[in-house]
Amino acid sequence: MKIYEFDKLRPEEILNRDIRAEKNVEDVVDGILADVRARGDAALRDYAQKFDGATLGELEVSPAELEEAFANMDSYFLETLRAAAANIEAFHKQQVHKNFVMNEQPGILLGQKYTAIEKAGVYVPGGTAAYPSTVLMDVIPAKVAGVKDIVMTTPAGKDGKVNPVILAAAATAGVTKIFKVGGAQAIGALAYGTESIPAVDKIVGPGNIYVATAKRKVYGKVGIDMIAGPSEILVLADGTCNPAWVAADLLSQAEHDKLASPVLVTDSAALAKAVQAELEVQIPQLPRAEIARASVDTNGKILVCNDLKKAVEAVNIIAPEHLEICVDDPFAVLNDIRNAGSIFLGKNVPEALGDYFAGPNHTLPTSGTARFSSPLSVDDFVKKSSFLYYTRDALEAVAPRIADFAEREGLHAHAKSVTIRYEKK
Repeated sequence: MKIYEFDKLRPEEILNRDIRAEKNVEDVVDGILADVRARGDAALRDYAQKFDGATLGELEVSPAELEEAFANMDSYFLETLRAAAANIEAFHKQQVHKNFVMNEQPGILLGQKYTAIEKAGVYVPGGTAAYPSTVLMDVIPAKVAGVKDIVMTTPAGKDGKVNPVILAAAATAGVTKIFKVGGAQAIGALAYGTESIPAVDKIVGPGNIYVATAKRKVYGKVGIDMIAGPSEILVLADGTCNPAWVAADLLSQAEHDKLASPVLVTDSAALAKAVQAELEVQIPQLPRAEIARASVDTNGKILVCNDLKKAVEAVNIIAPEHLEICVDDPFAVLNDIRNAGSIFLGKNVPEALGDYFAGPNHTLPTSGTARFSSPLSVDDFVKKSSFLYYTRDALEAVAPRIADFAEREGLHAHAKSVTIRYEKK
C-alpha cells in the first residue's frame, strides 16, 4: 500500500470512487428488467440456470428447506445469531419515532404520524461468500418499524438450495417469504412482481454493480435504500497504535472485494511505514489473499498528515463508510467528524464488531455519500404524514392572508377555495 503526504494531494487524488455503471452493464440490466416484466417466473428460472447454474422448480424456499437448515446448523452459531439479533433489535428500537400533535392555538390542530410501509423487499447477495449478517441488519429494522410483509431474495447454489446459514438468519430475523432469485432479475421481480414473487414498496440490501444499477433503474416504481458501492474502511490512527491491529482492520474490508477501499490516515510517518510492512506479512496468510491484495494495491492508501486536526480534515473529505478512530481519546475527536457512515471509537473496537454483533446497522452509505445520507434504519421503512385541522373560526381568521398569498402566485382557484366558504348568498 502506497504512502502519500496528504497536503500534496489534489482533492481528486485523495480517493477516486466512481461507481457509475459502464454502458454494457446498463444495457444488460435494461434487458433483464424488461425480460422479467414480460416473462415473470420463466425469466427468473432461465437466469438462475444461466448465472447460478441452478435448475429451479418452485422459486420459494419451502418450510421443509427451512427446517433442514435449522436441523443441520450447529447450536453455537444459532446462539450467536440470536444474540446478534437481540442486540440489533434493541438498538433499532431506540430509532422508533413517536407521532406528535400541536394544539397551542385555539381551533387549530397540527401533527405528524408515522406509518410503516406494507411490503419490503430485502436483497441478500450470494457469490463469493454468504452474508447472514446482512439478513439480520436489513430485516430487523423493518420488523421493528412494523412492516407486515418482508420478502427476501437471494441466489441459490448449483444444487438449487439457498445457503443454510442464510436461511437460519432469515428465520431468526422474521422474514415472511424467501425466494431463490439473485442479481438484477431479483430486483426486477421485487419491483414489478411475478407469478410467485409479490411486488414490494421498497427494496433494500447491497449487491454487485448489476444489482446496484437495477435498483437505480427501478427507483420511482419502488423506493430503495441507497446505491451501494464497494466496501470501504478508513482507520484514523495516531502513533501509539499497534500496527498489526491497524493492518488487520484494513484487511477486514480489503478481503470483501477487489474494488474495496482500505485507507489509513495518520499523523505518524513511523506508524505509516510499520503498517505498510505489516500488510505484507498478513496478506499472504489470508484465505482470500488474492482479493485482499488487489484491493490494497489498487484502491488502498496511507495518508500521512501533519497533525490530528489535518487527519480529521482528510476523514471528512473522504466521508468513509466505516471509520475507526484509533486514538487514546476518541471521544475528543468524535464531534469533529462530520461525514462517516458508522464510527468505531477506540483501539478495542474493530469494524467486525459492528458488522456482526454490536447492534448498529452495517448497511452503510459508500462512495462518499455519507456526506448526505445515513445508515439503514427504522426510518427507511416508515412514511411520515402530516395532518391539520382548523375550525371554521380559525380558518376565517387567516382566510384573507391565504387568499392574498395565492393571488400573488397567480393561483386564483386556490384563493377561491378559501374565500368561497365565507361568501354570503
